[in-house]
Amino acid sequence: MIDDWCGVQSPLCSVNSTCISSLLFHSLFPHPPFHRLPPTTSYVFYLSTVHSLPRVPSHTAYELSCIKLSLSSSSPCFWLLSFNILSLPLQFFFIWFFLGDCVPCALSQVLTQEHASTYVSLLDFVLLSYIAVGFIIVALLLLLSLSNEVRVNGQCEHNPAPKPRPHTVSILEFGAVGDGKTLNTIAFQNAIFYLKSFADKGGAQLYVPPGTWLTKSFNLTSHLTLFLEKGAVILGSQDPFHWEVVDPLPSYGRGVEVPGGRYQSLINGYMLDDVVITGNSGIIDGMGLAWWELFSSHSLNYSRPHIIELVASDNVVVSNLTFLNAPAYSIHPVYCSNVHIYNVSISAPPESPYTIGIVPDSSDHVCIEDCVIETGYDAIALKSGWDEYGIAYGRPTENVHIRRVHLQASSGSTIAFGSDMSGGISNILVENVYLYNSRSGIEFRTMRGRGGYIKEIVISEIEMENIYTAMAATGYCGSHPDDKFDPNALPLLDHITFQDMIGTNITIAGSFAGLQESPFTNICLSNINLSINAVSSIPWECSNISGFSESVLPKPCPDLETLSDCLSLLSVKGKAADM
Repeated sequence: MIDDWCGVQSPLCSVNSTCISSLLFHSLFPHPPFHRLPPTTSYVFYLSTVHSLPRVPSHTAYELSCIKLSLSSSSPCFWLLSFNILSLPLQFFFIWFFLGDCVPCALSQVLTQEHASTYVSLLDFVLLSYIAVGFIIVALLLLLSLSNEVRVNGQCEHNPAPKPRPHTVSILEFGAVGDGKTLNTIAFQNAIFYLKSFADKGGAQLYVPPGTWLTKSFNLTSHLTLFLEKGAVILGSQDPFHWEVVDPLPSYGRGVEVPGGRYQSLINGYMLDDVVITGNSGIIDGMGLAWWELFSSHSLNYSRPHIIELVASDNVVVSNLTFLNAPAYSIHPVYCSNVHIYNVSISAPPESPYTIGIVPDSSDHVCIEDCVIETGYDAIALKSGWDEYGIAYGRPTENVHIRRVHLQASSGSTIAFGSDMSGGISNILVENVYLYNSRSGIEFRTMRGRGGYIKEIVISEIEMENIYTAMAATGYCGSHPDDKFDPNALPLLDHITFQDMIGTNITIAGSFAGLQESPFTNICLSNINLSINAVSSIPWECSNISGFSESVLPKPCPDLETLSDCLSLLSVKGKAADM
């Protein structure tokens, strides 16, 4: 049938070839990936300016900002560019392939056979060269887009299960008594000192059997597994004199709550490698009531301890445990790399002051998954140092993946960024999260003097219920460690993406207040549906911000309908990068 098209007497020889090639092209590619493009709002710009190109339908036009080379290979902008560049050489290819006999037959009618053959050969060369150039341009665009890919960590995809230890001892072998009254600090210290000798033999496991094991602070060692059997409870002493005082962290310069030192945490590690804290649903109880009372009465001599604090350590696993009543934080990895926290339950009473579940602090490659956290203040808080001390230390929190967690924060935020963020926070992916019964859902906090940055954050697949403020960002939160901070050290908040979110009984959909000297930019919202309760009078509060929104209810403030880099960001699902 195609051969019939190209007969000398075929009427197709007189038909406009562009129409034929367009028909053929669209028959092969009837549904190019344009369906994700947002409707145009301003600065409509068509790539299809060449007359012979098939016109791109008006609903696929995109904003001029899309042309910026921050394209992602998963971005609709990239595919639109690729389609337009490919379409012209492919049209010529189809013309030449399907109508190859028409050209020489047409030329032979006006030229001698020799001249017609020359023109055909020349046209062959031009068309093939054009096709080759088209494909080279697309390849270069692809490489450019990959080099500028918005890299969002999928850290939880790369965490192998800890290997069993070849050696195991029980805490009973070191004289421990699980009656809830006997202080077992010496037993823990001696057991860990003994197990240190197995570090070069595959490591060892310290087994804690059922019982209630009262202890003061103790330190772990490398290549160690601390295993709590079901029915085992480690209790922290409530006597402040049983807790050693240690120097403040260098990125904070002083105790967070009280100037000077800080109480050492219940379970500690410093510059360790390959540490596993796990069990069969065992419990670690920080016995925080005494510490909460000291905090509330302003009677602390030093800043409160945490349940677990690991400093400058690598390859850390915390899993299959329950943490109760932390004096301050339950789990605090600081200056750590390759941290995996999963299948843990964390609980502190709603009235417990400033208790926080998990705090990745100036740490990288962190995975938090399959956890249930209910605390008095924040459930998960990402931090990276305090004002001039955090700026000088210069270690960011980055490449963090949070997924499949249920979070409740009575007086704080279920997931908080800052306000101590002077070392920077970036490349964070939060997905498949259920947030409930909390003052705030997702909150970004900073202030003048912090410096640092919060950027390249993707919040996706979120379900909220009974949340006062669903999304928030403020440049007016926090305090300073001393009067040495630089008031001109302004924080940067940029490229924050919220997408695929639903919420019920929400009072305020979003509250965004950037700094006049440093506005928050590229706040990107997509596919969000929040059911606002009757208490709400103004669902959105916005100042000194800019961004873009698509398919968001209730309708956002005008500040979130401006040109930005959001179009390529909104197409990122957050799993492409291998950090």
